[in-house]
Amino acid sequence: MQQPALVAQQFGNTASAYLTSTVHAQGADLAQLRDIAASLPKRPVVLDLGCGAGHASFAVAPVAESVTAYDLSPQMLEVVADAAHERGHHNLGTQQGNVAALPFIDSSFCMVVTRFSAHHWLDVPAALREVRRVLKPNGAFVVIDITAPEVPLHDTTLQAVELLRDGSHVRDYRPSEWTQMLADAGFASEPGHSWKLQMKFDEWTARMRTPADRVTAIRSLLRNAPEETRHYFAVEADDSFTIDATMFKVAPVNLI
Repeated sequence: MQQPALVAQQFGNTASAYLTSTVHAQGADLAQLRDIAASLPKRPVVLDLGCGAGHASFAVAPVAESVTAYDLSPQMLEVVADAAHERGHHNLGTQQGNVAALPFIDSSFCMVVTRFSAHHWLDVPAALREVRRVLKPNGAFVVIDITAPEVPLHDTTLQAVELLRDGSHVRDYRPSEWTQMLADAGFASEPGHSWKLQMKFDEWTARMRTPADRVTAIRSLLRNAPEETRHYFAVEADDSFTIDATMFKVAPVNLI
């Protein structure tokens, strides 16, 4: 199965779980997204790439002119559309497609956001070039994603755990990799703001319906990881652990 189809299938099967997931539905970063949207000169036209269950879209909808929730998974988009209707976000629409080939004209959006999605993208540089194309010259681009440690030992452990849990995982990029990719795509090269997220092991694997043999493999990997890696991820007795999330807020280089 090709990667885009695998992503759509994986998240189509678990769409409703992501709507109610505490990790996805809550967080100070959602309030920050709304504040960024509210700070723009006028009510923005917003694109939410890899919208998942729509939490970033819901955060900015009250202060936006319109929001387009964009995702590979039709089932995810159905969940978003239903939830938007229930919450009264009548300025929110959905569209299905691939982030590497956006079906929008140049300079269509005042703000582009993506939250906890890019680690599934097959070609992040291509997607970033597309964002640069569809973003207005005075627009804002906000990336929020899980990020890998800069230490290779910890990085390798994280990628292995992520792939065992979810076959559609591509890569959690290091903050330094994000900074370089954003710069290469024509955005300001600025350091991001990072924080820790706790992954409750049973909830984390159940959300993705990880097969039992893979759950066993993840537990074994975490329990037998080097002590410094276990310390970095704060692995607990029940195999719950913490990972890094990072927000990058950037603008096109020509405005810097």
